[in-house]
Amino acid sequence: MIKKLRVKMVIATMLSLLVVLSVIIGSVGILNYREIVSNADITLGILAENDGRFPDSAFSKEEFRKRDHPLSPELPYESRYFTVFFTSEGTLVSINTGKIAAIDTSTAIDYAETVRKRGKEKGFENDYRYIVYETGTETHLIFLDCGRDLKSFRIFILNSMAVSVVGLLAVLVMLIMVSGRIVKPFADNYEKQKRFITDAGHELKTPLAIINADAEVLEMDYGENEWLDDIRNQTGRLTELTNSLILLSRMEEENASLEMMDFPLSDVTEETVEEFHSLAKTRNKSLTTKIQPMISMYGDEKSLRKLISILLDNALKYSDEDGKISLTLEKKKNDIQLSVYNTAEYISGENVKHLFERFYRTDQSRNSQTGGYGLGLSIALAIVNTHKGKISASTSDEHSLLITVTFPL
Repeated sequence: MIKKLRVKMVIATMLSLLVVLSVIIGSVGILNYREIVSNADITLGILAENDGRFPDSAFSKEEFRKRDHPLSPELPYESRYFTVFFTSEGTLVSINTGKIAAIDTSTAIDYAETVRKRGKEKGFENDYRYIVYETGTETHLIFLDCGRDLKSFRIFILNSMAVSVVGLLAVLVMLIMVSGRIVKPFADNYEKQKRFITDAGHELKTPLAIINADAEVLEMDYGENEWLDDIRNQTGRLTELTNSLILLSRMEEENASLEMMDFPLSDVTEETVEEFHSLAKTRNKSLTTKIQPMISMYGDEKSLRKLISILLDNALKYSDEDGKISLTLEKKKNDIQLSVYNTAEYISGENVKHLFERFYRTDQSRNSQTGGYGLGLSIALAIVNTHKGKISASTSDEHSLLITVTFPL
């Protein structure tokens, strides 16, 4: 449990940090990209206003200050662009590649044809931002080279990602080193709690046995009466509760003393179910099984018998009158799946979430007539965890309960 807590803490911290870094890098990247596109569109707008060229008079210092944009007066000398003009029928009118060295005439025509087929007024073709507009009977296409800006943008993104990965790894190493100290107080308290439960359970066994023996002696002296019967019943309940607490504490230990071996799980399941058939019949409930034969498993046979008994006992206790109970054991791909289903008068989805908690009972009045202490499914969870499996509970209609256990083969 403590190891799982450490793992969850490390995962939660790393995921939170990853999300924060992703948001920061993503936001900065989007802002930079939008700035590149905005500046390119402003430049293309100036070129479009002047049919594919920069007017000489427009870029004096005085005239440039009047323009409301962040571009430099050096813009005409820095920009690399080319133009392709067509008639409205698609006939090539002119090509100007004098302001760019990387594009020749045939390449410019290929770019222009691709953009015309795309049908968009603005966009990117490779690293070239383009604009398409109509002037009278002609269609003009202007391409602006944004390669330098886009290359810087990509380098920034890659460097940011690389630095983030290194930072995440550094944080991960630090968390692994520090997480043990962080959870140590909780681990100590948890160990003290388990030790207290085990020690208290053993200490209670002796007085309970003495009380039970004294009740039998009194019965021999005074005969049977309701008070002695009540003493025996209550000591029996306390003994059962004590044994359950001790078992739960032992199962939750990291080095639980289990006799692990290969055994026929199908046969064990059939034998365990057989004990419940007569009990179900006396309570007017139907118990059906579907057990796939020849399923073997590596585990502790005794604790797995206990697991099956707990699940069936829970189904019998909390199923409705004339209820239906079914047990299924089968192989599914690389797993062994054990499921127990029972109908119920009512069980809410909120109750299902808490079924595996200690001392939790769907009957909030904790009526002793239904038996149980709310420890059965907690013990089942501990048994499943010890065997590296998974257990879950679900209800599809709030009038039935399905508990599914999955063990890896």
